[in-house]
Amino acid sequence: MSMDRREFLKIAGFSTIGIGVGWILSRPGEFLEASQFLQTKELLKAKQWAMVVDMRRFKTEEDYRKVIDACHKIHNVPDFGNPKDEIKWIWADTFEHAFPGQENEFMPESMKHKPFILLCNHCENPPCVRVCPTKATFKRKDGITMQDLHRCIGCRYCMAACPFGARSFNYRDPRPAIKEPNPEYPTRMIGVVEKCTFCEERLAKGQIPACVEASNGALTFGDIADPNSEVRRLLNTNYTIRRKAELGTRPVVYYILDIPTSVVSGGESNA
Repeated sequence: MSMDRREFLKIAGFSTIGIGVGWILSRPGEFLEASQFLQTKELLKAKQWAMVVDMRRFKTEEDYRKVIDACHKIHNVPDFGNPKDEIKWIWADTFEHAFPGQENEFMPESMKHKPFILLCNHCENPPCVRVCPTKATFKRKDGITMQDLHRCIGCRYCMAACPFGARSFNYRDPRPAIKEPNPEYPTRMIGVVEKCTFCEERLAKGQIPACVEASNGALTFGDIADPNSEVRRLLNTNYTIRRKAELGTRPVVYYILDIPTSVVSGGESNA
């Protein structure tokens, strides 16, 4: 993004026109979500969306790949072929990196090095929202932390504030690195931050997130405020942990481990 555009956005008061489902529509002095305009009859609603990742179901590399590919293909996430320029909405990393400080010497080696599916935690108390100077990142009423690419000026304050590394910055033009562009989802440009949005564009059409659909039950998505939801049932019947819960951001992505709970320290039980 050029400096000219940044200055233009500042002068114009960051008013933008929404393009596609999920983009922001705004008028001077107020900020309205696209979802507030696009109230289709198919729209899936919740008081607080949440996700449960059942690590017992991730056994093979293919189990991880199909979940990551489903997200990245549908959202035109570029593949530059090197970690330096990597853009990621959902990815895998080891227990040590995903849950620093929660491992112990008695934890099975298989768990220490097991890849964990990671994504934006859509925190109930997100620090990224507080630091964004243009309101490009904001919290929806249903708990989804959104990213408006039209308002993003590329300052990367949100990346510095996020303790989970869940945001990516486009240092290069991403469009040439999209192998099979999905014409139904907007592509991005150099100089903006992007991230997982819980597939808000699919929710508007009555569909669950693409990663959940591809996971064959390893990922469960639902309204955590609903005591009869499947996510609540999983939290009530399993020991779960969240990433860096000690920071107080209140992540809404929960993990069911595939090891005995007695060997995990520092976690939090929902059973």
